[in-house]
Amino acid sequence: MNSFVLHCFVYCLTVVTIGTQWAPASVFAQTTQATRTAQAGPYDIRLQQPQKQQWEIGFEVKSPGLMTGVSATMTIPMDWPEQKVTIVKEDLSPGVRIRPRVVMGDVKQILVSIARVEPGATVKAIVTVEVERSLIEKPVQTDKLYIPKLITPDLRKYMGVSPFIETTNPKIVQVSQGLGDDGKDAWQKVEIIFDWVRDHVKYQFDEELKGALTALESGQGDCEELTSLFIAICRNNGIPARSVWIPGHCYPEFYLEDVTGKGHWYPCQIAGSRSFGSMPEYRPVLQKGDSFRIPGNPRPQRYVAETFKALRHTQPPSVQFIRRQAGTEDPFAPVIK
Repeated sequence: MNSFVLHCFVYCLTVVTIGTQWAPASVFAQTTQATRTAQAGPYDIRLQQPQKQQWEIGFEVKSPGLMTGVSATMTIPMDWPEQKVTIVKEDLSPGVRIRPRVVMGDVKQILVSIARVEPGATVKAIVTVEVERSLIEKPVQTDKLYIPKLITPDLRKYMGVSPFIETTNPKIVQVSQGLGDDGKDAWQKVEIIFDWVRDHVKYQFDEELKGALTALESGQGDCEELTSLFIAICRNNGIPARSVWIPGHCYPEFYLEDVTGKGHWYPCQIAGSRSFGSMPEYRPVLQKGDSFRIPGNPRPQRYVAETFKALRHTQPPSVQFIRRQAGTEDPFAPVIK
């Protein structure tokens, strides 16, 4: 299991063929907390007490034999309203080339290529990112927020079915109907859905991913199951919703529009201490979404995992993926043999 991805997400290494065009490197703008706060409107999330931290992300491969045509991918944090990200260091062995790629606007990957690894060599590709992450407080005004009347193309990926979010299952559709209609506005409607899921699904950690339907039927699940069921019910009520992935955890966000038609994403802590519309969390956002279309892989992915592939090797290599806060060890990173 990938230690800093999810404690409730079973790590699954996928192999893909990398054959897409390289995206140009992003330029990360640093914005002061005072400026962001001054620009916030009454329906905007409020960003508080930013903290900076550094994370090392990458891999180290040991090859007992000759290996050629190596390609790999690793996900790194990207800019979101609540965080700003800068690459501050690249630790690359000779012959290692890296390029960035953003997938569907929700996840950033580093694509790695290595032409040749000699027998007995150890090769690494590690980048260090500095993340300035802020706590999120709910907006000062919520009474004039609305469920979007029109689902625009950029919101469609946050509606419908995703892996392990069985939105159209008859049992989930049934419990979704009318849920929250007694709320006096859209914010209260979503909050009723939020509390219903927390009341009907008891938190129970499980290394096996089971999804929204199992959570509904069994009445238990961990952060992934509670997040999935909340998202499914929201989507059935016309409310775009998505998963947010941070090291060791995930939580949902939901989308509403204000009186001007401007859209806003709001987080909620569905598992653990109750927090609706706010997020008292400093761990960096790794990616947002739950149905990714990765170039070279026709199947939708719930989470964009690391990949590694060698076209030719005389002996199987050992690959250690790394995702750790700078200055700490990563004892749970998987070794792929």
